[in-house]
Amino acid sequence: MTATLTPDAKILQIGIIGMGDMGRMYARRLSGAGWMINACDRPENFEKLKQDFASNPLVNILENGYLVSRMSDYIIYSVEAENIESIVAMYGASTKVGAIVGGQTSCKAPEIAAFEKHLPADVQIVSCHSLHGPNVDTRGQPLVLIQHRASDEALDLVRTVLSCFNSQFVYLTASQHDKITADTQAATHAAFLSMGVAWQANNQFPWEVPRYVGGIENVKINISLRIYSNKWHVYAGLAIMNPAAQAQILQYAKSVTELFTLMVEHKTKELRDRVYAAKKAVFGGLPANHELLLSDDLLDKFSLSNVPPQDRTPNSHLSLLAMVDCWCKLGIVPYDHMICSTPLFRIWLGVTEYLFQSPGLLDECINVALENDTFRADDLEFTIAARSWSDIILFGNFNLYRVRFETTQNYFSPRFPDATKLGNEMIKTIFEKTKQRRLH
Repeated sequence: MTATLTPDAKILQIGIIGMGDMGRMYARRLSGAGWMINACDRPENFEKLKQDFASNPLVNILENGYLVSRMSDYIIYSVEAENIESIVAMYGASTKVGAIVGGQTSCKAPEIAAFEKHLPADVQIVSCHSLHGPNVDTRGQPLVLIQHRASDEALDLVRTVLSCFNSQFVYLTASQHDKITADTQAATHAAFLSMGVAWQANNQFPWEVPRYVGGIENVKINISLRIYSNKWHVYAGLAIMNPAAQAQILQYAKSVTELFTLMVEHKTKELRDRVYAAKKAVFGGLPANHELLLSDDLLDKFSLSNVPPQDRTPNSHLSLLAMVDCWCKLGIVPYDHMICSTPLFRIWLGVTEYLFQSPGLLDECINVALENDTFRADDLEFTIAARSWSDIILFGNFNLYRVRFETTQNYFSPRFPDATKLGNEMIKTIFEKTKQRRLH
C-alpha cells in the first residue's frame, strides 16, 4: 500500500468498528469521497444499520468486528474510551496482515496500550482524533494524527484517506495529545456540566430568567445545552481515563470552592488579589493590540430567550473566575494550544478573555461577587455541582457519571434543537475570527 492510492483505485478498504455518531459521520464522509467502507456496531444494531445505509453502495455493514478486521486495509476503532481495551482484545487478532489501525478515542493512553497488547506485530498503528463533534463543519478544524508504530508511507496513506475532511492536520504523540486535550477540554467540560446541574437544582430554565438574558449568559446557556445534547461517554472517557484531565477537574472544583468562600466571607482584598494574579498569569503575555475573540454585539446575537431585552444584570461569573484561577494554578496558558483546540474551548476562552480584558467588567464582577446576592443561590449550587463532578471523576465511576449526566440531559432536552442551531452559528463565527489572526 502507498499514499498514491485513491478511491478510484478500488483497492483500499476502510474499516470502522463502532458506528455511533462519529463513526457514522466518518462513514458518510469517507464513502462520499469514494472510499469503500466496511463497518459494524453492536450485534443488536446490525439490522438498523443495514437499513440506514441501504442506499449507500460504498458502505458495507457487517455483523461484527472480525469481518471488518480481516477485510480492511485501514481500520478505525470509533468506540468509547472505557471499552477500547475489551473491543480491541476481541477483534485485534483478526486484523488483516499489514493493515493500518487507529482509534478515535479522546484519551490515547488506554487506546495505544490496547493496540500494542492485542494487535499482531505486522500491523501498523496510526491513530487519529477529530477535535469536534459529529455535527460540526470539519473544514479547518484540528484533526490529530499520531504516528505511533508505523512507516512514513502508512502515515501518508492515512493522511490521504482523511484529507476529504479538509481539516487541519496536527501531528502529536499519544502523550502530547492527552496533555493538550486535558488542557483544552477537561475543566471546560466540568464548568458547563456544573452549570447544567446547578440550574436543574434550582429548577431553572435560565433562558426564561431575566437575569440570565444577554451577553456572556447566552454563551453559558448555549454551550451547556450543547454538551448535554451529546452522549455522556463523549466526556466521561476523557475525564476519568486521562490522569491530566482528572487533575484539572479537581483543581477547577478547588478553585470554585475557594473563590466562593472568599465571596461569602466578604474578603475583598484576598479575592481581588487572587483574581488579578490569575489575570496576570493567563493574559499578561498578550500584546497591547490583542483583539478579543468576542464582542458585545456577537455575545448578544445568540440567545434562546423570549424574554424582552433589558439592561444586563451584573453577575459574579464564578465559573469564569474559577476557570482562569484554575489555569493559573496549573500553569496553563490557553493560547498555547489554539492549534489543537475544540470549538467549545475557543468559545470558552473567548468569553473568559472578554470578562478579564474588557475595561471595568472584571471589577464589576468582583464587586457583585462580594456585595450582591442576586446570583448567590446559583453560585452555591454551582459550587456543589463542581465538587460533585470532581468526586465522580476522582472515584472513576462511569455509572454515576452517566446517571448524573442523563438526569440533567432529560431536564433540558426540549431545547436541544434550538441550542444546537445557535451553537453551530456561534462556533462558525468564532472559528472564522481565529482563522483571521494568529494567536500567541
